[in-house]
Amino acid sequence: MTDLTAYRSAARAWIEGKIAEFGREARRGLTPAEDLALGRRYLAAKYEAGYSGISWPRENGGQGLSPTEKLAFDREEILHGFPTEYFSISLGMPVPIMLRYLPDGWKQERAIAALRGDEIWCQLFSEPAAGSDLAALRTRAVQDPDNGDWILNGQKLWTSWAHLADYGVIVARSDPNVAKHRGLTYFWVDMKAPGVTVRPVTLAAGDAHVNEVYFDDVRIPDAQRLGPVGGGFGVAMETLIIERYSATDPAANGPSIARALADATRMTRDGRPLIEDGRVRERIARNFATQAALASIHRRALLSLEAGTQPGSEGAIHKLVSVRNRQRLSEFMIDIEGVSGVRWDELATRKEDWATSWLTAPTGRIAGGADEMLLNTIAERILGLPQDHRPDKGVPFNEIPG
Repeated sequence: MTDLTAYRSAARAWIEGKIAEFGREARRGLTPAEDLALGRRYLAAKYEAGYSGISWPRENGGQGLSPTEKLAFDREEILHGFPTEYFSISLGMPVPIMLRYLPDGWKQERAIAALRGDEIWCQLFSEPAAGSDLAALRTRAVQDPDNGDWILNGQKLWTSWAHLADYGVIVARSDPNVAKHRGLTYFWVDMKAPGVTVRPVTLAAGDAHVNEVYFDDVRIPDAQRLGPVGGGFGVAMETLIIERYSATDPAANGPSIARALADATRMTRDGRPLIEDGRVRERIARNFATQAALASIHRRALLSLEAGTQPGSEGAIHKLVSVRNRQRLSEFMIDIEGVSGVRWDELATRKEDWATSWLTAPTGRIAGGADEMLLNTIAERILGLPQDHRPDKGVPFNEIPG
């Protein structure tokens, strides 16, 4: 049993020793290539210090500790703006799901390379015509009867860090003759393979970390399949559950409550600090209370994982509410600041600037399942309400109109 207080103290000391070299200020003015290189160096240092893969098994390059220790480290690390975003998808979803399904040997090598920042993975789920309905995807995987390889054709969209990725996990339709949830199969794919084309997509805030990815007769050996043929939807749901419990920032990657208090204290109206206005204090307090409730949900999920059980669908609550909460607080802080609140700083990050946080929040409300899909999950799986009418339920995919 780890002494959590001692562990957190040691982690904090190590993190504080890395701020000058890798923290938010060290990153200002770097080109994307320089920032990525800095991120790789930070992950290598983190791995050597024993803070990578904290809750992963030791045989997979991890530390063999519990999610509680991981949470303790993450809460300290996330405060300082280290260049970890390039690797968050990779270590949060594709690599953990790969570790569950692939045989020993190769997967350990890939896991250690990912933990050190040497390799990056992406997740290829969303498609232009499918929206948030993963089971409606149209990318096809047809098996070659001669050698068992799969031939992949189609397009994915909104794939984070695909332009940097070495590998990716992908769900494709392997059988259009059965109901849409049953005809999917899950694979991993070499992103440098012939026939893979990656094109960045520029978002409203000017960044281009998401991409559209095209697959033209990309050949995948059957050994790169994760789970059974036709069982891809279940594996994808496992992946999304991992995603919804990987975020530990109560501010949903936006500015903190401490910044809101500081800014409301700095801003004045009629010669008085805005923090003295009861309406301002009430709004900030409500946001704080929501963050505290979300932190409790997240901790409960981690304790379930530590006990060896799988968390339920309450992860949908965390994902849904946290980003909405961030967007509301960001909008409020912009409003009370007035005209200067909408001043645009292209170098500002979403954790330090209310306008950037507000502008980038909608992306978070789509990624990993749009709000509407999460509301359905909460209604049906937590509240026990009847399912929505689904006219395509049980209908073979190739018989669904459109």
